[in-house]
Amino acid sequence: MIERYTRVDSDTLNYEVTFDDPATWTKPWKVAIPWRKSRGRIYEYACHEGNYGMIGILNGGREEDKAGQAAPPNSPGK
Repeated sequence: MIERYTRVDSDTLNYEVTFDDPATWTKPWKVAIPWRKSRGRIYEYACHEGNYGMIGILNGGREEDKAGQAAPPNSPGK
C-alpha cells in the first residue's frame, strides 16, 4: 500500500492510495480522493477497536428489542 498526499491548491489536498499485492490482485489498483479544506472545527477520529463495552451495549439493546422493551431514551446504545 502506497499513500500519496499532493497539494492541488490552497484549499485542496489530493489523497491517493495504490494497492499492489500480486498474491491478492491481478494488477495494482488506485483510489484518489480530493480532500477539501474544512470550514469548521476538526475533531479527532478514534477507532473503537478493542472496545469490548460496545459489544455489551449492543447485546443488551438486542435483548431489550426481543423482549419488546424500550430502553430509557438516554441509555447507552440508544
